[in-house]
Amino acid sequence: MRILLVEDDERITDALAEDLSDQHYAIDVAYDGDAGWELASVFTYDLILLDVMLPQMDGITLCRQLRAKGCSTPVMMLTARDTISDKVLGLDAGADDYLVKPFDLQELSARIRALLRRGNSTLPPVLEWGKLRLDPSTCEVFYEERLLALSPKEYSLLEFFLRSGRRVFSRAQILEHLWPFERLPEEATVKAHMRGLRQKLESAGAPSDLIETVYGLGYRLKENP
Repeated sequence: MRILLVEDDERITDALAEDLSDQHYAIDVAYDGDAGWELASVFTYDLILLDVMLPQMDGITLCRQLRAKGCSTPVMMLTARDTISDKVLGLDAGADDYLVKPFDLQELSARIRALLRRGNSTLPPVLEWGKLRLDPSTCEVFYEERLLALSPKEYSLLEFFLRSGRRVFSRAQILEHLWPFERLPEEATVKAHMRGLRQKLESAGAPSDLIETVYGLGYRLKENP
């Protein structure tokens, strides 16, 4: 899943980007409101973490512009302002949640998961596809009762497909969703990670074509048995 972090404090962005990347999120960072607006206008995000006090364009204005444009992506405000009126201002601008600095990373992670569940309310907390189970709260994947040892990118690939049902995704679309835009690799990278994921699934007893190739289009999950 892909998150846009709009924050001008490099110490905070570095800490958050590292922590969220460890949780298998793809993180794009903008250091001012204008850059955040440009990224949000070009890419599709699952969540936006938005500081209030920003250069160029403040977070309140940015949130209002996103909502006026029709953007329904969940937005969490991050700010040192903790008065009731400040919180009301942020929520009235269209934010879905409001977290006051300094905050605990565990609390932030829990709130992110809550917002993502709200944005995908039809999806169960544990993602299942036949005998395959992925638990986002523990980042564990099982086929039947066998635990799979997946790399971070293999895990992200599998979670992406499980959250998308039978939709077909090209390699370019997978890159856009799972890699930060400033570090987009070649499409062959997707093929390599997909090969590794398929091999681990097959070694655990899953069908070799559980993630099937739709020639000329991309990949999708095989019909759920």
